[in-house]
Amino acid sequence: MTKFSEQFSRRKFIVTAGASAVSTILLKGCLGNPPEPGATAGAGGSTNAGSGTVPAATSAVAVANEKRVEGIETTKVILGYIPIVEAAALIIAKEKGFFAKYGMTEVEVAKQANWGSARDNLEIGSAGGGIDGGQWQMPMPYQISEGLITKGSVKIPMYVLAQLNTQGNGIAIAGKHKGKGIGLKLDQAAQDYMKGLKKAGTPFKAAYTFPKANQDFWIRYWLAANGIDPDTEAELLTVPSAQTVANMKTGSMDGFSTGDPWPLRIVQEDIGFMSALTAQIWKDHPEEYLAMRSDWVDKHPKASEAMLAGLIEAQQWCDKPENRPELVAITSGRNYFDVPPAVLTPPYQGKYMMGDGQPEIDDFKMSPLYWKDDLGNVSYPYKSHDLWFLTESVRWGFLPTNTLVDSKTIIGKVNREDLWKAAAKLAGVTDADIPKSTSRGIEKFFDGKEFNPEKPEDYLKSLTFKKV
Repeated sequence: MTKFSEQFSRRKFIVTAGASAVSTILLKGCLGNPPEPGATAGAGGSTNAGSGTVPAATSAVAVANEKRVEGIETTKVILGYIPIVEAAALIIAKEKGFFAKYGMTEVEVAKQANWGSARDNLEIGSAGGGIDGGQWQMPMPYQISEGLITKGSVKIPMYVLAQLNTQGNGIAIAGKHKGKGIGLKLDQAAQDYMKGLKKAGTPFKAAYTFPKANQDFWIRYWLAANGIDPDTEAELLTVPSAQTVANMKTGSMDGFSTGDPWPLRIVQEDIGFMSALTAQIWKDHPEEYLAMRSDWVDKHPKASEAMLAGLIEAQQWCDKPENRPELVAITSGRNYFDVPPAVLTPPYQGKYMMGDGQPEIDDFKMSPLYWKDDLGNVSYPYKSHDLWFLTESVRWGFLPTNTLVDSKTIIGKVNREDLWKAAAKLAGVTDADIPKSTSRGIEKFFDGKEFNPEKPEDYLKSLTFKKV
């Protein structure tokens, strides 16, 4: 579909992808190395012994009421993940035996160095030593499907199968900007201060971990809603998490759109403060997704259903407050996030230190959620959310405007909410918890803007900063 890809800058992407590859060592240093070949992907909780705040992590065990799918085509799948809270349900599905419960007894949850590496490993597939799918920012599955970010622009069709979580992200600001009123909403003085940086030849420099996807969109939306043109009055670039934190320490980076557990570490270590959580920018927003190579799903329909059913049960488990201590124990282990449990516990309780004199947040509903939020089901992949990501891509000139004309066809090829519904029934989800519509309806943002999926063009017209 050439219309879908005509405005994507392959040359610019190669530059940023190269920067990501150079800093892979830094990522490994801060987040832990992937398991060595042949190693058991256990939680590794012993490396964090002595914290005294969480129980010992459990290993994968058989789950009661086994529901193995008859005629399952394979018991193996390799799922890539990035060590941030969005990946938690995938890890729990393996470690607590939810995948195995439905017959997927040989699921490998493989840590990826960065988003570029995940894309590269998806391109070669598990047969070539890569991955079959896994955790993705949006709209990466669409970009990969259309060959927008693949080598040689090769199209690798993908299916979006489930939303992994909501919330769990925020915008961090370097400590040198304390006392300037840089919070969720900027008053005129704060706007003038940030614009003044550009006039002084030192523009506000902010980073995200992958271009033209979630974390890029969050900081763009926040800047634009506060009167700052992200393309002309700020400087945005792609930098892996670990390198960005190092840059914030040295003062060469002003902001960072990032996911837990980074926000707490940035505040605790006095590197900076949080201007906003994405839960404040767009309450109960879509975050990251489980998406797979479509050829894997088409070849293994029963295995796909079994895998999804296991994920759904894991997401339900993750959302129970009484399970959060064990969730922390498992995910913080050396083979997963490799971080002290103390930096995961507060976010999972909905407790956020914002810094710079801002009140702390203490609300479980502001924490990363995996199954339900105040607006309904988190796991179900609403097509209306896919449409917002495509619309926002059009807004910033990442995709042509005629993408919206073709949106139903584009989304219909990638979003497989029908497979989610079948898996939900297998997992025993009640009819009341299975959405009846592929649209969640009108979405509301902190600045008063609204996105009506029936009228995406009206949303674009209402925005001040855009490239449309």
